[in-house]
Amino acid sequence: MSTADLSATELLAGYEKGEISPVQATQDALDRIEEHNAKVNAYTLVDADSALTSARESAERWKAGTPVGPLDGVPTSIKDILLTKGWPTTRGSWVAEAPEPHDVDGPPVARVREAGAVLLGKVTTPEYAWKGVTDSPRWGVTTNPWDATKTAGGSSGGSSAAVGLGMGALSLGTDAGGSVRIPAAFTGTVAHKSTYGRVAHHPGSPFGTLAHVGPMTRTALDAALLLDVVSGFDARDPWLLDAPPRSFAEQAVEGVAGLRIAVSPTLGYVDVHPDVKSAFEAAADVFARLGATVERADPGFADCVEPFHVLWFAGAAKCLEPYSAEQRARMDPALVEIAELGATYSATDFLGAMAVRNDMGSLMGAFHRDYDLLLTPTLPIPAFEGGRETPSGEGRWTSWTPFTYPFNMTQQPAATVPCGFTGEGLPVGLQIIGPRHADGRVLAAAHAFEQATDHHKAVPTLLR
Repeated sequence: MSTADLSATELLAGYEKGEISPVQATQDALDRIEEHNAKVNAYTLVDADSALTSARESAERWKAGTPVGPLDGVPTSIKDILLTKGWPTTRGSWVAEAPEPHDVDGPPVARVREAGAVLLGKVTTPEYAWKGVTDSPRWGVTTNPWDATKTAGGSSGGSSAAVGLGMGALSLGTDAGGSVRIPAAFTGTVAHKSTYGRVAHHPGSPFGTLAHVGPMTRTALDAALLLDVVSGFDARDPWLLDAPPRSFAEQAVEGVAGLRIAVSPTLGYVDVHPDVKSAFEAAADVFARLGATVERADPGFADCVEPFHVLWFAGAAKCLEPYSAEQRARMDPALVEIAELGATYSATDFLGAMAVRNDMGSLMGAFHRDYDLLLTPTLPIPAFEGGRETPSGEGRWTSWTPFTYPFNMTQQPAATVPCGFTGEGLPVGLQIIGPRHADGRVLAAAHAFEQATDHHKAVPTLLR
């Protein structure tokens, strides 16, 4: 087996025992990139020389018994939204390259670098990470490891495709409406959107407090490990929460016995593909067998897509505010369209949408007095044709992501884990949602589900 098929947790155990070298792991990840990146278009930048230099330094530290941190030697990729020292941050755009100097790391990148991770390169995003699929005028279309004609989802589609194909065990993505959970569900990988403020973010997203940074991995334990690292303090983020009282990796092994879990197949209003529904129902049954009390219950809110659009489109308007008509002509036309609409909203419109967020947050706070967790499908449909914003080519990406963006509105932690496959062999994701600050509980449920199933062990079609 190639080390590219191992989780970060397995790699670290191998390093400690002297059975695996970080150099071998890094070279195997680079070999996977060489072999498969042209098929899925996950990476925009690969810095092999720097990665191998870092890997050799890591190998020396492990040999001396002095690893520098909990990710020492683990091959990792970074979404091309986050600032990275020495590399450009293009944000998927010909015109929106970060004005910040290239010698600055964003907070989560700084934390993984300090922890010893081997940074392989930058991975794809749609322009300004604005939609739930990954394509951009600058970098083209990112597709799915299970079927290269299908979308990988987005906006962190490069991260999910990279992790799914062993092009690095870990990746950092961002999520303002589902952008780590959507691609993870489509590609059979794992992602966690943490409680807002748990992971420092700088510069602040133009999409405001909808936007989170999240780990993208192949296992829940890896997601907990990465979340422990990126939850570190950074003075540049004024919204950052205090340090968590306990390690997420420790909490992730605590199981779900005794928890009260609500199961909502539709949130009360979503049409769900039959194959997705079947996989979800089977997944919900697993938690009862694991000792949880499982009940059917919808949270009680209506679809919040219109207030979400007000916040989202206003954020897009802020993104494009500096750019001239000539520059906008080089940008994604649909992004320009929603930005122009967002610029028409008033302060009253914006505050009205924020009032809906407040009401939803209060409702979910009450809901979680009765239920420790909420389960939903991550997405109501399987992956569709690459290069489209929607399956039909009409409308906005929010038309097929009704399970994800509500929990950006409420700022709750939410993870997705693979829970089965459609009749065509495409992955289905299970979303696990907890009350604010209960990231450890969410990850414990994700890990318990993985231990009781083997969906996360399935091999993508492109690797067979």
